[in-house]
Amino acid sequence: MVELKKANFEAKAPTTLSRTCGRGDVGAEARLRELGIELPAAPAPRANYVSCVRTGSLLFVAGHGPYRSDGTFIVGKVGATLNESLVYGAARLVGLNLLSTIRQHLGTLDDVTRVVKLLGMVNAAPGFTSIPAVIDGCSDLLIEVFGRDVGAHARSAVGMAELPFDIAVEIEMICEVAP
Repeated sequence: MVELKKANFEAKAPTTLSRTCGRGDVGAEARLRELGIELPAAPAPRANYVSCVRTGSLLFVAGHGPYRSDGTFIVGKVGATLNESLVYGAARLVGLNLLSTIRQHLGTLDDVTRVVKLLGMVNAAPGFTSIPAVIDGCSDLLIEVFGRDVGAHARSAVGMAELPFDIAVEIEMICEVAP
């Protein structure tokens, strides 16, 4: 029997438009420096689409995969050729790639006022059911960088029979951004 950790992910709306990500005077860019995280170069789209679209105060970020700085992807199926821990790390890498794309589009991550929603898709072998634990790799990163007030988000996490290029995980994101 799998025991699920219970956590309160009900996030309250920030009381003010905060560029400090719910961490006092520390914005997302400063928090990245504190954590010693250097974002990779934003990956280019691999087909006929754009990386993000902004409409009003919402930024829709296209699905990103676990793209490494050497130009390769983490590929394979969790529960068959890959273990859960490795794919958790792959989901974290996807989060870094998403943040790179957002920074490239907005100029700064400090303009993100709320992470609204993630859709995480995991290349899973039949019988592998710990999909949410894998996508936590990205969710945990977003809360580390933005703080709970801005970074806690709604989320869907689903297992897939196949993903493009046999990538291990793909995640798309919706953010609210400053005007």
